[in-house]
Amino acid sequence: MAWLVLGFVVAQRLSELVIARRNATRLLEQGGREVAAGHYPLFFVVHGGWLAAIAAWIAAGAEVNGAFLGLYVLILAFRAWVMLALGRRWTTRILVVPGEAPVRRGPYRFLRHPNYAVVAAEIAVVPLIFGAWPVALVFTLLNLPLTLWRIRAEEAAWSGAGTPP
Repeated sequence: MAWLVLGFVVAQRLSELVIARRNATRLLEQGGREVAAGHYPLFFVVHGGWLAAIAAWIAAGAEVNGAFLGLYVLILAFRAWVMLALGRRWTTRILVVPGEAPVRRGPYRFLRHPNYAVVAAEIAVVPLIFGAWPVALVFTLLNLPLTLWRIRAEEAAWSGAGTPP
């Protein structure tokens, strides 16, 4: 069961990359510009390491916790709401299209950056499904500064101030 859950998480993440790439290509064709692209590979390192650490924990004989699995399902539902609100503007990169304003519908009416809240919750909760609290703690701490930097870069891009140092 544990491998099935992790396989679903990996498949879900990979499908998001496909959607994000398709949307990014379209946004760039519409004159969008990418901001702060230099940080992007660090997310692959952290998130890839997160998945590898979970796999190592499962290989050691982890059990599935139904309560955390249920919480993960709720997080996925929230992610779907975020993706629906952003529509074709949802990407894993920071892309700004001239003349377009930030989205203010769906969960964006209540939170400035709901997608980052989803990712932070996922980074913490998925390892807890398998009882891997050290993985949850370490990767939450690794993801936090990256996310905060990304939020700062995104805010600067939307305000027209450019990329933060």
